[in-house]
Amino acid sequence: MYFKNRGAIERPSRSVVSKKWSLFLCLGSFCAGMFFTNRMWIISETKEGITRTTTVEAERLKLVSENCITKFLQQQDIKLVSKENFGILDKTISNLEIELAEAKAAQELITSGVPISEEIEKGESRRKRKYFMVVGINTAFSSRKRRDSVRATWMPQGEKRRKLEEEKGIIIRFVIGHSATLGGILDKAIEAEDKKHGDFLRLDHIEGYLELSAKTKTYFATAVNLWDAEYYIKVDDDVHVNIATLAETLARHRTKPRIYIGCMKSGPVLSRKGVRYHEPEYWKFGDKYFRHATGQIYAISKDLATYISANQHVLHMYTNEDVSLGAWFIGLDVQHIDDRRLCCGTPPDCEWKAQAGNVCVASFDWTCSGICRSVDRMKEVHRHCGEGENALWKAAF
Repeated sequence: MYFKNRGAIERPSRSVVSKKWSLFLCLGSFCAGMFFTNRMWIISETKEGITRTTTVEAERLKLVSENCITKFLQQQDIKLVSKENFGILDKTISNLEIELAEAKAAQELITSGVPISEEIEKGESRRKRKYFMVVGINTAFSSRKRRDSVRATWMPQGEKRRKLEEEKGIIIRFVIGHSATLGGILDKAIEAEDKKHGDFLRLDHIEGYLELSAKTKTYFATAVNLWDAEYYIKVDDDVHVNIATLAETLARHRTKPRIYIGCMKSGPVLSRKGVRYHEPEYWKFGDKYFRHATGQIYAISKDLATYISANQHVLHMYTNEDVSLGAWFIGLDVQHIDDRRLCCGTPPDCEWKAQAGNVCVASFDWTCSGICRSVDRMKEVHRHCGEGENALWKAAF
């Protein structure tokens, strides 16, 4: 039996209140959970987006950096080439100019109807081969004994000469034109000598003492069209030459374009008629000639020989061939190299220099403009001043 206490207040049931609050708390917790979860998802996506953006930007920065480095290195390479290899680049450009001039010269020969010798036609196949130097020994019809003295000393013969061409790229030829009577006794004598030795370069030129400038011009024009060489040399047949020393000397300048090397001089202009080396056009020069290489021996690079070939119809010729050659180059961007080893004296001068380790390139007597009595003395000069028989095969150039 249940009794209510007097004065007591009736309270609601605890179980009823607990259920209501439980439902409210559940709903509140659910809403709070949904809000919190959505918030975290947004933050997560934002962080992921930041990460992706950072990665992309990093790749872009890397590419930009690499491009900048590459461009910088390329610029440095260009600067390096410009400073250290300017001569090589200049020579490459010069070689392109040479090829253009050669093509122009060949075209002019064809269009003008100038007869092309059989030797030049054979040279088309030889031009595929690159040579180091061509040595042209200037000679005359009356110089048979001089030629024999050269053959017996510093000019290799037979198989040695062929080996010199194949292994060292050095061509050596006696240079001569033809007589005023084409096919006469003088020409036949040269033909017989050439058949025996095979060491002539015949030019389309009439021989004569006052025609030396024209012969020099024709020689360089012919040689550059026959043999593709780095250097072309002219030497007289009464001069002694050390071939290996000459090659090593020229090799030091092979990276330079437009080389003109010899013993440079500047002598008086002789205006009085009847004297040796008289210059009819003396009034053009004044009292002294400009600097030019002495005529006994000198060398020019391929681009200068090509220049002569391409412009031979407009190159003016003076009485002295060494003056003519110097005049053709005086207005060009040519490097004149004065090397006194190309004009040593005969023994004892060249002998003393050889003993001191300074072997001469060429030897002759100034008083005779060559070796005095060269036919009789060439062997003596060769014995005292020669570089040695094996020097040519040991030389590196």
